[in-house]
Amino acid sequence: QVQLVESGGGLVQAGGSLRLSCVASGSGFTIDDMGWYRQPAGKQRELVAATSKYGLTNYADSLKDRFTISRDNAKNTVNLQMNSLKPEDTAVYYCNADIKRGWSPPKAYWGQGTQVTVSS
Repeated sequence: QVQLVESGGGLVQAGGSLRLSCVASGSGFTIDDMGWYRQPAGKQRELVAATSKYGLTNYADSLKDRFTISRDNAKNTVNLQMNSLKPEDTAVYYCNADIKRGWSPPKAYWGQGTQVTVSS
């Protein structure tokens, strides 16, 4: 069984920084894309940033100047450094990974979510 476990969320003042981490645990799998999504209260889940196993990155246009995604393939981890946080960044942040096991096509896995709250 593959699990994604997130950490690093919390409460921060506007202008502050947070670093989210996500580790994929289990055995017998490889990971294609990994990324972060967020879902503000009452809104749809949206892409924050994603990275391929080769290091190619993709960001939401409005966040690329403040957020940085990084990945350690050897440790099956993906991180999100968030700087200059704004109240509108408040949301539940979810880790996502496309997991491949054996000859099966990749399947999307999600973490349980971590709350990020930015106070004004």
